[in-house]
Order: sequence, then structure tokens, then C-alpha cells
Amino acid sequence: MSVAKITEIQASSPKSFEDAIKSGIKRADETLRNVSGAWVKDQKVKISKGKITEYRVILKVTFILDD
Repeated sequence: MSVAKITEIQASSPKSFEDAIKSGIKRADETLRNVSGAWVKDQKVKISKGKITEYRVILKVTFILDD
């Protein structure tokens, strides 16, 4: 029987929400072992002079703990 842990991370991108999600997952996979899933908890944008300058996501990342 495996045990999983969930951690929350924030990632950002100047391009899109999708790019922010991909960046966050890539970074989590480089740091955590056995990443098995993730879901988007929240999305935000940073705005400057009426234009979106950054897309931000908060991700809940699930990874399986080693035995």
C-alpha cells in the first residue's frame, strides 16, 4: 500500500496559464520524486497599465512517498 503527500506550489509565466502549469509541473518533477498528479487550485494574473503581464497558478502536486 502506498502513501502520497500533497504539496502546494505557485508558478508563473508571461505567456499563459497553460505555460505556468507546465513550468510548475516541470520544476516539481525536478525536485520531488514520484510525482503522480496535480490540480490547479487557483489562477491569478498580474496587471500593469491595463495589460496582463504575468499569469500565475497555484498547484496542488501529489507525489508518492518512498517505502
